[in-house]
Amino acid sequence: MPKLTVEGYGEFEVESGKRLVLAMEEDAKVDQLHACGGMGKCTTCRVEFVDGEPSKMTQAEKDCLAARELSGVRLSCQIQCAQDMSVKAISRVEGSGRADAGGPVAPEMTPDPQWVE
Repeated sequence: MPKLTVEGYGEFEVESGKRLVLAMEEDAKVDQLHACGGMGKCTTCRVEFVDGEPSKMTQAEKDCLAARELSGVRLSCQIQCAQDMSVKAISRVEGSGRADAGGPVAPEMTPDPQWVE
């Protein structure tokens, strides 16, 4: 089982293949934003990697980050926990002014992942 370390929250063993946004929310108890419901469209679920950043990303994540001219962050809704990783939770409900984290996130990657390097 991969280990997920979230700065300020601790280290957690998570199910292999689990979406990072869900691991942060369910296992680490981070009030992680996901306004679009984990569809890779809004960037509210972004995280900064400290260690173990996956080398591949989905086309949806690549397109979304490029459209918003963002670098140095990744979309937790488009990452599967397949290896040990350490992240900073930088997009939380607390302090965001939002009423809630966003719509429910499905266990399956949405949209259907098309992986790019």
